Amino acid sequence: MKLTSLLTTTFTTVALVGMVTIWDAPLKAINPHLMQASAAQEMKDSTGLTPSQKIAKIVQHKGQFGGGDELRRYFFGDLEPVSVQPGGAGMVVNLYNKANNTTFAYCATYDVVVAVKSGRVTQFASSEVK
Repeated sequence: MKLTSLLTTTFTTVALVGMVTIWDAPLKAINPHLMQASAAQEMKDSTGLTPSQKIAKIVQHKGQFGGGDELRRYFFGDLEPVSVQPGGAGMVVNLYNKANNTTFAYCATYDVVVAVKSGRVTQFASSEVK
């Protein structure tokens, strides 16, 4: 009789530990902060950055060679050309990211981002895109 009780207790303990380890929904129900943390983690992509962190990095590297590569890597497929204007070494393309409501001025000659502004901008000031 004692052996059966011991086996039942052991099996129940292993089953509960396994359930909590594999399925974390009970933990999220007990502690809502875990749910917020996992939602924030889901917003990050393979780079490990949130969209606002990506924009901050692009602004930080504005005017540096390779900034266009960084822009394409972070927002691949999400950029929509809005307009073209004189600037940089010839012409600058203004690219709009609808998901983040941000416009980037990109000079393809030097592969640099020359200006960043919130909202849909069709024309940057000439002093910003020189």
